[in-house]
Amino acid sequence: QVQLVESGGGLVQAGGSLRLSCAASGRTSSSYAMGWFRQAPGKERELVARIAWDGGSTYYADAGKGRFTISRDNAKTTVYLQMNSLKPEDTAVYYCNVEGRVAGTPYVYWGQGTQVTVSS
Repeated sequence: QVQLVESGGGLVQAGGSLRLSCAASGRTSSSYAMGWFRQAPGKERELVARIAWDGGSTYYADAGKGRFTISRDNAKTTVYLQMNSLKPEDTAVYYCNVEGRVAGTPYVYWGQGTQVTVSS
């Protein structure tokens, strides 16, 4: 199993910045990607950004392009989401996940989520 612990959420004014962290532990050796998702009240959970386990490639959904940056610290198996120029519509619970495969069977683990609230 893989355990994920998110931190860094909070309340910020529009235009401000936050950096979210997601620390992974456990059996991470079979993992190949980590991602940040978010879920606003009454909406589906959506992908925000994704990064390969080795940090070699990244993907951003349209909502965060140009404002959000995903990165990772391999030594600490921690993934970060730097969010700049935050907007009220960025308000949501942010979750990180990890994807991998063991003996041909894929897996996905999720963190508990961290609340981000952007005031106008």
